[in-house]
Amino acid sequence: MSPGDEHGYTDTARTRLRLPEDPYTHSPRRNSSRGLVTVVGVVVVLIAAIAFANRGDSPRNTTTDKNTPSGNHPSTSATSPTGTDPVGAKTGGIPTGYAHSRQGAESAAANYAVALGSAGMFAKAERDRILQTVMVPSRVTRSQSDLDNAYTSAFNQSLGLDKNGAAPAGSTFVSRTTPIGTKVTKAGPDNVTVAVWCGGLLGIAGGKSTNPVTNDWFTITMNLRWVAGDWKIDTNSQEEGPAPVPGDDKASGADEMSKAVEEYGGFTYAR
Repeated sequence: MSPGDEHGYTDTARTRLRLPEDPYTHSPRRNSSRGLVTVVGVVVVLIAAIAFANRGDSPRNTTTDKNTPSGNHPSTSATSPTGTDPVGAKTGGIPTGYAHSRQGAESAAANYAVALGSAGMFAKAERDRILQTVMVPSRVTRSQSDLDNAYTSAFNQSLGLDKNGAAPAGSTFVSRTTPIGTKVTKAGPDNVTVAVWCGGLLGIAGGKSTNPVTNDWFTITMNLRWVAGDWKIDTNSQEEGPAPVPGDDKASGADEMSKAVEEYGGFTYAR
């Protein structure tokens, strides 16, 4: 569910809310044979890889070049990165300073999707800062006003947060967006439309939570404009999916989820 859907505004942020009947319980796997097949497949691949590597160390291969000392092999190097560096700086933790190109616009859209889907959007001061960073300057005031009407105290409390967007003591609020891929649907010199396919997490990790962390899939479409030497969001919208068939992963407990959120940082995304 998006707060914008309730208040007639869908152009900037996303939130979701689901209420499972049995939060934070470990349901049995639905198909144990699937996991067994995966394990067997991995073992076969590993055996093949070991055999291939050992073949390269056999005497018949190490003696083909008499000028090469035994045990010395050609050196390898990491694959060199391609494309333009995604960003030149960060503003308040949000990557900024993108290349004035189609690739730069895609990188901007991916990183802005992360910012708009973060837990900071549920706190007024942090939300305003995010919008000032990612939006076209002329759109900031209107966006702040619209989202103030969406992220109300009542809405936060419906998610289990206090009016300032904070989780109860001993709990961790989770709101994360992970871009899966980007696609340019329209491009001009200073205006580019980018669709960002995303996976998201939302909920409260805590032993007494009635809103456990769940995941969903959605696509954010951003109309970006080149303003003052960077790509900024002019308008954006969101739709559900594409969503894969759910797997048979066992849900993690509240403590494990809280620890993961605290220990695993995010990325700077680049096309």
